[in-house]
Amino acid sequence: MRTLQPEKLPRHLAIIMDGNGRWAKERMLRRIVGHRKGVETVRTVVEESSRLGIRYLTLFAFSSENWLRPKTEVRALMSLLKRYIKMEISRMMQNNIRFNIIGNRDDLPPDVNREVDAAIARTAGNSGMTLTLALSYGGRQEIIRAAGLLAADLAAGRVAQAAVDEALFDGYLFTAGMPEPDFLIRTSGEMRISNFLLWQLAYAELYFTEVNWPDFSKAELHKALCDFQARERRFGRTSDQLHKGN
Repeated sequence: MRTLQPEKLPRHLAIIMDGNGRWAKERMLRRIVGHRKGVETVRTVVEESSRLGIRYLTLFAFSSENWLRPKTEVRALMSLLKRYIKMEISRMMQNNIRFNIIGNRDDLPPDVNREVDAAIARTAGNSGMTLTLALSYGGRQEIIRAAGLLAADLAAGRVAQAAVDEALFDGYLFTAGMPEPDFLIRTSGEMRISNFLLWQLAYAELYFTEVNWPDFSKAELHKALCDFQARERRFGRTSDQLHKGN
């Protein structure tokens, strides 16, 4: 693996974990087998990201559109999710990881929500990396929800119209209090962001790999991070301005 520069790591890494079903199909296995294998990759990437010192890791685990999948697959995914959260609490404690979720929790089964609550409460005092799972999450839905909450506060006089800016709007999003992602990785060769963190990814660097999620190893993670470190992030400025410190 190539050498990484700790000072140039992304503060917030976001990942669209794609390709579990494709991985299984290539091996003539059931899709759920691919999802189970994908959980092993989650464990690997979470622990390696924490070890490297990445402060925030956000994983797109289940989208609002995923509810349209066959009911048998959705039930299997919810069962797998519940088991993952329950089993990983001890690892999160060992690695000082704080657990968090974003998305519409009302859509999740009660037993999954109970495990989520338990993991959030148990890890609340941890001061290392924040691991966020996006569950029943959609970027457009998040923005609409935030706009509605802001509109209600404006109508009630709790917020002045003149005070509305990007920073204030950020506070109405699911990700309030978190820095925006610096880097987005998507696996399996698809080159789109699929309604994920639409507001927050405005200035993120994007990285797409043909590797399916179950095969996304530590080496692949390091390869992606090295690619990130080789980029120049200008945020609208010129290279000359950056090099002069302006």
